[in-house]
Amino acid sequence: EVQLVESGGGLVQAGGSLRLSCAASGGTFDDYAIGWFRQAPGKERERVSCIRLSNSTTMYADSVKGRFTISRSNAQNTVYLQMNSLKPEDTAVYYCAATPDAPLVCYSGMYYYTFWGQGTQVTVSS
Repeated sequence: EVQLVESGGGLVQAGGSLRLSCAASGGTFDDYAIGWFRQAPGKERERVSCIRLSNSTTMYADSVKGRFTISRSNAQNTVYLQMNSLKPEDTAVYYCAATPDAPLVCYSGMYYYTFWGQGTQVTVSS
């Protein structure tokens, strides 16, 4: 069974950086897409970024474009989310999720994703 484990969250001041990791196990992931989502208290879970592992196509939400970078480590089945210039509004629990690859998968909502990690808290202080 596919398992996803996030790490790298924490407390950081505004303007700072964090790198989140999503370690995947239990499958072959070349034909998967990995998405990063976040959920702030009282808000709906929103898609932040996504990468299709078949061809490394990426996408970003407008709110993080230019500040966040998603990348992969093939050897370690790990996807990273480098977050720079963090803002207080980036505060949320961040989740990674996996789903079988498809052409528009990175534009699909959270219900399209099959496997989820447990989440990691990111808190940005002002």
